[in-house]
Amino acid sequence: MTHASDTSPTAGKFYHLLSDQVRNEFTASQQYIAIAVWFDSHDLPELASHFYAQSVEERNHAMMLVQWMLDRDMPVVIPSVGEVINEFANIVEPIQLALSQEHAVTEQIKALFGAARAEFDYLGEQFMLWFLKEQVEEIASITTLLTIAQRAGDDWFDVETYLARESLNASVPDADAPSAAGGAL
Repeated sequence: MTHASDTSPTAGKFYHLLSDQVRNEFTASQQYIAIAVWFDSHDLPELASHFYAQSVEERNHAMMLVQWMLDRDMPVVIPSVGEVINEFANIVEPIQLALSQEHAVTEQIKALFGAARAEFDYLGEQFMLWFLKEQVEEIASITTLLTIAQRAGDDWFDVETYLARESLNASVPDADAPSAAGGAL
C-alpha cells in the first residue's frame, strides 16, 4: 500500500484528475458564457446575467484549483477548453445543458475526492470537501431554475421575473471558499 508521502504528489491519479479538472472548470465557464450570450441575444437580461455570473464562478473554481496546486508545489498547465454549444431551440435547452454539466462536474469532483482518499492525500481530500458542498448547491439551484423554465412554457418572461425576484436574495460569498489564483472575480 502506497501512502501519499511515499511518492511525488504529481505521480498519482489525484494529480492527473486535478489537472483535468482545471480544464473542466474552464470549459464549464466558457459554456456558461455561451449560454449567457444566447440569452442576451434573445433579450432575456436576467437569464443572461445569471449565466454570466455562473461563468465567473466556474472560472473562479478553476483558479482555486490552480492556487491549491501552486501552494503544494505541483506543476500547473493552463489547458485549452473543450467545445461549447452555442445554439438552442428554447430557454429550457440551455438550462438542461447547465444541469447536465453540473451533474458531470459532481461526478468529476467525487472521483477527485475518491482518488485523494485512495492515495491517502488528506490535504487533497479536505480540499475536495468544499467542492462537493458547492456541487450540492449548484445542482439544487439549476434544478429549480429548470423547473421554473419548464412550468413557464412559452412565457419566457416568467423566468425573467423569477430571477429578478430571486436576485434580491442573492447569497453572500462563501467565507470558507478556497483562495483563487490572482484573486476571485
